[in-house]
Amino acid sequence: MQSPIAHDTLMRLANRRFPTAEEGQDLLEYGLLAALIAIFALGAVAAVGQTIYTVFWKTIEVAF
Repeated sequence: MQSPIAHDTLMRLANRRFPTAEEGQDLLEYGLLAALIAIFALGAVAAVGQTIYTVFWKTIEVAF
């Protein structure tokens, strides 16, 4: 069994050599957020496009 001093020393050396990387989590969160915004934007554009299409065709039907 290791002594507490040896354990602490090994942990300090390991933490210096292999620091925890938390930057990847931020990138993943931004990617998910961008995907969610893209999905909602696509839905909004599709709905507005369908509305505009309907309005123009009704106007053309009334004109002729």
